Amino acid sequence: MHVKELIAKFQNYFLEQNLSDIRIFFSPGRVNLIGEHIDYNGGYVFPASLSIGTYLLVQKRTDNKLIFVSENFPGKSYERSVENLYFNEADGWSNYPKGVFDAFKTFTNVELTGMNLYFWGNIPNGSGLSSSASIELVTATMLNEVYEQHIDKVELVKLAQKVENHYIGVNCGIMDQFAIGMGKKECAIILDCASLEFDYVPLELKTTKIVIMNTNKKRMLADSKYNERRSECEKALAIFQTKLDIQNLCDMNLDLFDINVSLLEGHDVLTQRARHVVSENERTKEAVSALRNGDLEHFGKLLNASHKSLKEDYEVTGVELDTLAETAQLQAGCLGARMTGAGFGGCALAIVEEVEIESFIAAVGVIYKNKTGVEASFYVVETGSGSTELFGR
Repeated sequence: MHVKELIAKFQNYFLEQNLSDIRIFFSPGRVNLIGEHIDYNGGYVFPASLSIGTYLLVQKRTDNKLIFVSENFPGKSYERSVENLYFNEADGWSNYPKGVFDAFKTFTNVELTGMNLYFWGNIPNGSGLSSSASIELVTATMLNEVYEQHIDKVELVKLAQKVENHYIGVNCGIMDQFAIGMGKKECAIILDCASLEFDYVPLELKTTKIVIMNTNKKRMLADSKYNERRSECEKALAIFQTKLDIQNLCDMNLDLFDINVSLLEGHDVLTQRARHVVSENERTKEAVSALRNGDLEHFGKLLNASHKSLKEDYEVTGVELDTLAETAQLQAGCLGARMTGAGFGGCALAIVEEVEIESFIAAVGVIYKNKTGVEASFYVVETGSGSTELFGR
């Protein structure tokens, strides 16, 4: 969106303000190409930041009030003081930026001032493309710049994850915040979540495009089931650690898992969860190699295998995601498809030949509507850069 349009939107809410000192920041959404539910198990993930995301317009006030406004949640603004930053369920979406203010204040000991804050995003809410992490990172980036703290971006990523874990109460890994903070246009990131070592991999998709398929089902169970899956993985890890010197499930390869899986005898669910984690970590490394070698056909097959594992072993898909991914896999021009994100709704992704995209969307859309009674949404997405300031000082 053009700067003039954003400033006009800001002025609609803060009518009497001088517009000369407004600063504008942006954070992308992200899509994880492969490596699902791996980040909290110490393995490899392969996300890319998107060109869609969250814009934040900010202006300092002369008092101590923080006024949070978003056109994505019209009709309600939230006003808090810089001294009153505690979590309040009634504060809805504003808890995400408010939590970042709270963590930033503790981390830096800066004296916060009041601000007018206008958020506008074009990430579909509840889609699993990390609108919440995008809000966190755009807020953290803004505070770092406005208060001239010069905090390393990886530290901002960690701060945003801490907000999600301890303030919001979702026990997530670091992938979402890392991909959003550190993203690079026309690249994906191969990230070792145990060490935070990473590399940029050119996302050379040749004649294909990434198509995001939104179930338009709100992810009602995502947070609670996410925490449940993490707990199950921790239990499986503890059992393996009675024999193996490992720190994370992803310290095992499939051979080591197969040799020691008898340790989980009598714990069928834990066996399933651990098998997904170990096999998905192997698939992720294999997928990066395939992409670097230009083997998109093999890359697509690994996406299909990832979805099957998420459905059968990790059990985080559901009829909506299964219908989208499995229908997509059967269409002409589709190299592979799988759910992406936490699951239980949200989105799936597909790698589709550009010349087939129109017929692909039409066919998958009809079948999905007939099966679920819901209209899916489709987005042909481009990669984007990480969190940054767009306009201001």
